[in-house]
Amino acid sequence: MNTGTTSLTKTLQIPTADGEADAFAAFPDDDGRHPGVLMYPDGFGIRPVLRDMARELAGHGYYVLVPNIFYRNGPAPVIDLPEYIGEEARPAIFARLMPLIEAHTTERVLRDADAYLRFLTAQPEVGAGPVAVTGYCIGGLLATRTAAAHPGQVAALAAFHAPVGAAGPDALHRLTARAHFGHAETDVTPAALDELNQTLDAAGVDYTSEIYPGTFHGFTMSDTDAFDPAALLLHWDRLLPLLARALAGS
Repeated sequence: MNTGTTSLTKTLQIPTADGEADAFAAFPDDDGRHPGVLMYPDGFGIRPVLRDMARELAGHGYYVLVPNIFYRNGPAPVIDLPEYIGEEARPAIFARLMPLIEAHTTERVLRDADAYLRFLTAQPEVGAGPVAVTGYCIGGLLATRTAAAHPGQVAALAAFHAPVGAAGPDALHRLTARAHFGHAETDVTPAALDELNQTLDAAGVDYTSEIYPGTFHGFTMSDTDAFDPAALLLHWDRLLPLLARALAGS
């Protein structure tokens, strides 16, 4: 995909209750103000593929902020990553990542989300109005928890190959954002999908929730062996109209 719109990028430091989180931002190369999008990375963190995705989204007219969710353990990349994350590399990477993920409690997530949203909406390139949150893998769970905690501010939520059900019924019932959940076929059974969708139905959430056919966990990430080009395109086909509808006029 390429919109033909040039994006600017910068590295930023976000003040938080526990220090400073380094972050990557991408936004259109013009003098306008644009709807803000908080993009949570997957567990592998900020790296070239995430920067590319942020730039791609910025090219459609958004200010995209990607925080290093593990900033307490150092700047991104928090752990050394190969250029391509294949099956052989995964065990050693996950052995280092899982303690960081397990330490990232809901309390931490929500404390950081307050800081990220406050910072995002204060940027001079970001327009007034609601924002969106998106996320991949564990970042999709963080996006869901952020949207649930900020119902008056977050108008759109998207999560891909993410354990969104782990947010729990209480959080899902607080969602007021328009939402899309794109699941990997290996991540959720049809029965589990039905249970999640019934919870969303009961909460009155305006959502779509679907399994992307033939996909593995991590299908959006082109630097991994889970990558599925067709599913990445489907992800954009779902994400961009969602943002356009929810953030119109922001």
